[in-house]
Amino acid sequence: MQELRFNPLVGEWVIVSSATNERPTQPVDNCPVCPNSLEFHGGYDLATFDNRFPALSPLIEDVFQPDSRLLRNGLPAGKCEVIMYTSSHGLSVPNMELAQLEKLVEMWCERYLEISSFQHIKSIFIFENRGKEVGASIQHAHGQLYSFPFIPRRLELKANSFTDYYLANRSCLVCDLLKDESYGRNTIFETAGFMAVVPYFSRFPYEVHLYPKRHVASVIDLIASEKRDLAYSIRHTVRLYDSIYNQEFPYMMTLYNPPVNTGRTYDDSYHFHIEFYPPKRAKDKLKWMASVETGTWAFVNPAEPEEIADFLRKVEVKI
Repeated sequence: MQELRFNPLVGEWVIVSSATNERPTQPVDNCPVCPNSLEFHGGYDLATFDNRFPALSPLIEDVFQPDSRLLRNGLPAGKCEVIMYTSSHGLSVPNMELAQLEKLVEMWCERYLEISSFQHIKSIFIFENRGKEVGASIQHAHGQLYSFPFIPRRLELKANSFTDYYLANRSCLVCDLLKDESYGRNTIFETAGFMAVVPYFSRFPYEVHLYPKRHVASVIDLIASEKRDLAYSIRHTVRLYDSIYNQEFPYMMTLYNPPVNTGRTYDDSYHFHIEFYPPKRAKDKLKWMASVETGTWAFVNPAEPEEIADFLRKVEVKI
C-alpha cells in the first residue's frame, strides 16, 4: 500500500508506505550498491537511481477514498532517489577528494533542476543519514532525495517564516542573522563563500548550519566558487565531528531549498542552507527524540550552543 492520509488535527499529510518496511539491511559480505552488484551491472563514479523501497511513487494512479466527511487520502505521486557519492565502498565524506564532493553538489543541482520541472512536485528534500543510529541501512556513502506532491509541514513553516520576515523588513532573515553579532559569535569556521555556525537555537547538542554568505535562494543559484566552498564546508564539518571522539560520528544532513511550483516566488525571502543533526550528546549517549520532542516539537537541548561552538573551534581535525 502507498497513499497519503491527511491528518485534520494538525493539518498535515502522512505518508503510508508498506514498501519501506521491506527495506533490507546490508548483508555483511555483499554491498548492493558497489560496482557490479544488485543496483549496478558495471562501474560508476557518482550515480543516482530510483529507490527500490520508496515512500513515494509516480506509478500510483489511484487511491482508496474513505467513506468519511473528515478523512481523505491523496496520491503519493512523488519520487524517491538514492544518490551515490562514490563507487568506492570504503570512502566516506571526510576522506573524499574535494573534487568528488564538488561533483556531488553538481549532481544535487542537476536532480533539483530536473525534478522541479514536474509541476505536481511542490517540495524537493535532499538529505543524508549517516550511521545506524539514524537509520542508515547500508554503509556505502550515499544520500537520498524525496520529492513531495505537497509541502511537508515543517518546510512550510520555514518558508512562511522567511516570507513573513521579508514582507515585514524587506530583507532576508538569514542574511540579517549572519550580520547579527550574537548569532555570529557561534561561528566555528568560514570560507570566502560560506559560514558554519552552531545556531543560537540549536535543537541538538552538536547541530551545525552551513550558510552561503551571499543571498542564494536555492542550491542551483550557487556559483562555481560557492560550490567549491560548500564541498569544503561539508567535508570539514564531518571531519570535525569524527575528530570529537575519534570515531565515525552519526548525523543527519538536510538541504533546505524553497518550495517549487506553488505560484509564489521565494527569490528574495528564502536563503538556501544545510543543517546537520547529529544524535550524539556524549561519546556513548544519544539525544533521543522522546515524548516532548515528538509530541510537541519543543526540543530540549542538553548542551549550551555557545559552549559547543567554542569546543568545536578548538577541535583538532584528524583525518
